[in-house]
Amino acid sequence: MTQQGDNWWDKLYDESAPDTAPTVPGESLDDHFATAPRATTGPPGPSPDLKPAADPGAEADLVAAADPAPVEQPAPDPRAVLSDRAPWETPEQGPRSFPGPPPPAPVAPPAETPTVQVQMPVPEPQADDDADADPENSPESTRESGPDADLTVQVPVPRPRAAGFVGSRPPTYEAEPTALPVARPGELAELVADTVLDGARYGTCTLRAASVRGDSARYRGEPRRDALLTARFGHDEAALVLVAVAAGSRAAEDAHLAAADACQWIAEAVGRSHARLSEDIRTGRRGDLKSGLHRLTDRTYGKLRARAADRGLAPDEYTATLRCLLVPADPECRTRVFFGIGGGGLFRLREGSWQDIEPLLPEPAAVTGAPVVGFGSPPSPKDADETEEGDRLTMNLGVTTPPGPLVEEPVPPPAEPFRFRASVARPGDTLLLASPGLAEPMRGEPALARELATRWAGQEAPGLAAFLADTQLRVTGYADDRTGVAVWEA
Repeated sequence: MTQQGDNWWDKLYDESAPDTAPTVPGESLDDHFATAPRATTGPPGPSPDLKPAADPGAEADLVAAADPAPVEQPAPDPRAVLSDRAPWETPEQGPRSFPGPPPPAPVAPPAETPTVQVQMPVPEPQADDDADADPENSPESTRESGPDADLTVQVPVPRPRAAGFVGSRPPTYEAEPTALPVARPGELAELVADTVLDGARYGTCTLRAASVRGDSARYRGEPRRDALLTARFGHDEAALVLVAVAAGSRAAEDAHLAAADACQWIAEAVGRSHARLSEDIRTGRRGDLKSGLHRLTDRTYGKLRARAADRGLAPDEYTATLRCLLVPADPECRTRVFFGIGGGGLFRLREGSWQDIEPLLPEPAAVTGAPVVGFGSPPSPKDADETEEGDRLTMNLGVTTPPGPLVEEPVPPPAEPFRFRASVARPGDTLLLASPGLAEPMRGEPALARELATRWAGQEAPGLAAFLADTQLRVTGYADDRTGVAVWEA
């Protein structure tokens, strides 16, 4: 402060200087402070507490008439509500505020299906013979105006279905996950999510894929043994979409790892050969496709056997079923190719009915007589060493096979046969590739097949959430992992 300012401050707060303002007995500094806004913002005119003096000489009479006894002020009520303004703020200078949320609406009883309100115009009333004679009965006078003139209609809004069940009684386990699998600090990369969901749209088809941990594994805290991999190789019309589904054995501890390896290795093999595979599919070279995919699948299982040896496990302790679907992105090509090894299901929903198109393979001892449809074709008369499908057969050169060495140990069972099917989709078809956990209830519980047919037949492809709910439709007695891949044809 300057010297002039210091003098002003000292004069204002000098304790030795008398107070020149008139005082009222019992009035404190707080009272002065509280009445200051009223004195500055109140309407002009005489003070309500003091009467106006007629002349300067009346001041002495007014002071003499005042009650010399002090007036006791009532103690402030602590329960009184404080003002939201500071003492120095005028009503126009209140604290800054923001609009709060609207008051909550009254809670209505829950309804089974949510509804929305749709405004629909009221139809014009029919004019009668007396309408011209009586203006009050004319259509213009009977029709209301404003927002109330429209009729409010309650329209149901669809909601994604919750996980339900089919059958005579609900399943034993809960419908939602319960326990997580045990995790080890050094092996966190081996953790598997409870649910995997994916989808895409290419050409004339829409793809939906979901893999869910089974109710039994959710209850026991075991990992999901099913593996799901979706990948696109290439660009534009030459692109090829691969969906691989693998299911590990329930008896193997590392079944989820074997399933993941199988999906990864078959995807790598297809990715390296996707250009040739895409060309074979679009040109209809079925024989080349079958033999080529067979070789890629054999190499994948060869890697599984090598990985089992590295882990010190038997081959059957580190293996998985493998089922794949190839969908070209070319909208002019509706060929869908299935191949793989092991159990599961391949179904087609056509005209409201399910068709089991799984290429079943009989026992080797049951194969007698002519080839059965789906298991090969008779040799062509023109070329006895090649089938009609283009598959090369082993030629009989007439060489006598010498006797094999003596085998002390039992011969291991042969590997499961390779499965292959190429089919042409029709508009409106739905193709479903299922792991064993979904294929078994589809075949064993007719109610599940009927329910899925009702939801999917003649309908557009559901969204991801709806498709997940559909694949989670539970059935008593079937608690394994479920993986389903569906393709809707436009």
